Amino acid sequence: MIIYPAIDLRRGRCVRLRQGSVDAETVFADDPVEAAARWENEGAQWLHLVNLDGALGDSAQENLEALRRILAAVHVPIQFGGGLRSTADALTLLDMGVSRVILGTVAVSRPEVVVEALMRAQPDQVAVGIDARAGRVAIHGWRDVTEVPAVQLGRRMARLGVERVVYTDVSRDGMLAGINLAETREMARETGLSVIASGGVATTKDLSDLMKHRDEGIDGVIVGMALYRGTIELAQALEIAKGVADAR
Repeated sequence: MIIYPAIDLRRGRCVRLRQGSVDAETVFADDPVEAAARWENEGAQWLHLVNLDGALGDSAQENLEALRRILAAVHVPIQFGGGLRSTADALTLLDMGVSRVILGTVAVSRPEVVVEALMRAQPDQVAVGIDARAGRVAIHGWRDVTEVPAVQLGRRMARLGVERVVYTDVSRDGMLAGINLAETREMARETGLSVIASGGVATTKDLSDLMKHRDEGIDGVIVGMALYRGTIELAQALEIAKGVADAR
């Protein structure tokens, strides 16, 4: 299982939000390159970056510049999401050096973009982000909750050729409330997709619980607030993810 340290970008800085609310923002680094370098130095195999301004429909130039600097500074692969609304957006990021793009709202509003992106990139370079509140898909930076069941969207994406989704329980994101294991397992089980779990990871027990179900298709987990607050040390998380340690 892969541990993805999260770097959320807003106005060019590394921040964390609670439940996606910009009114509940904490800045953890004015220069996100410092955060990226820290996680790489501590052994991260991947980084997970989110363009929060793009997801919210705001100007994202500062964040894209931060991305360029991070790509120049670190050597681990990066997956990047937030505000990607077209195939051109996705391909531009891949050309910049991003290893995987995450398509979110557009998977609901314009699924043909997902299809085209899959046709023009390698399967593992394109993932879909499925964000949910109470099992229903949330879009537009989580501000709008649809009537679409998250699992239904997952099945639809699988039929289109998607191989991997990032599943986030929005209500838990940034809250250190524990992962929504039941819904994460359901997404993997009912869709056959590889699932990266996200939202609420608080302790190493969350990681150990996910590891017990990696054979069901849960092959990664995004860890944000817990790393920045110190409730999880990346070194121990990596040991658990390799199966050589358990929560203690």
